[in-house]
Amino acid sequence: MSNYPLSYKLSWLPRFLKPSLGGDRSGFAAPAAVLIDPPPMRKVRLAFVGDISAVANRDAPECDPAIAALLSSADLVVGNCESPIVERPRAMVGTWLGTHHAMSERFLADALASAGIARDRVVLSLANNHVLDQGIAGFEETLAALKRLEIRTIGTVAGGSVQHHAAGSLTIGFAAFTLWRNTDAAPFIERVSMRDDPAEWPRGVVSGVDLLCAVPHWDWEFRHFPRPATRALARKLTDHGARLIVGHHAHVAQPAERIGDSVVAYGLGDFLGTALTRQPWPGRIGSILTVDVSADTATRGMIAAYELHFFARLATNGHERLVPVEALEGALKRKVAARLEAIFGCARADF
Repeated sequence: MSNYPLSYKLSWLPRFLKPSLGGDRSGFAAPAAVLIDPPPMRKVRLAFVGDISAVANRDAPECDPAIAALLSSADLVVGNCESPIVERPRAMVGTWLGTHHAMSERFLADALASAGIARDRVVLSLANNHVLDQGIAGFEETLAALKRLEIRTIGTVAGGSVQHHAAGSLTIGFAAFTLWRNTDAAPFIERVSMRDDPAEWPRGVVSGVDLLCAVPHWDWEFRHFPRPATRALARKLTDHGARLIVGHHAHVAQPAERIGDSVVAYGLGDFLGTALTRQPWPGRIGSILTVDVSADTATRGMIAAYELHFFARLATNGHERLVPVEALEGALKRKVAARLEAIFGCARADF
């Protein structure tokens, strides 16, 4: 059984059909900011993408050259692997309907190549509600596939509460966890991190880390503004040293917030379509977060600058194209611009 409250389940379809702009809009930050001026002499660039799945694609999507250039410029690209990686889905009916996710190893490899992402610079979180959609065997097959692809992972119980990965000259500590699961508790919590309380992390897990980054799978789907409980959890994470928090699960773009010297991006939306094949247009707006981290001695590990880059997923006959919002035209461009202005206010991206 899943752990979603009944009110969440009842609201899923209405919010999928019409993503909500309701909620508290106060206190959010601009989608781009320079935090160290003048900029550090040495820095490392992190790029974060949203949920990755093959639900809306029969083959690897096309990626606009501008998006590929942005992602290829990063020292490390971090995303959420929303679908188990299997060659033959075990949950056949659910996979066909889109409720049980699955993607092939070839699809993931081709999608990363199309997006200009080198596999040796990728870290994927497995801490999400869909990771056991193809059962325990599917989870094991996913781990084996990612190992063959030489893609690093976070968010597993075996990896620990905070997993260390190199990014350029820095060591980033990733605390990836999910609040949600789609299956019974016992098999899930044995494999997938649900450790959302940093006070319970083992002593010394952040030793040797230049930057602590939380990657939570949280909040409620198809809502552009995070719930109060989500913002409270963000504050708890920053109180325990997280300077960067990048969330997933909402499937729509959400705003960013500054908490002291920490940056919180509540939700990036989908990178590759995950919420059924025919998704209403607000769910096709995604974002990529770039974060420049200082590698200078005096400011090592501090965030020097960040920026949200917005794109749209255009779908035709089971195939997606990722296009920067600046390249959109006509009515769709006007609708996307209005939605981003509603989310980010006067600080939205300039179209």
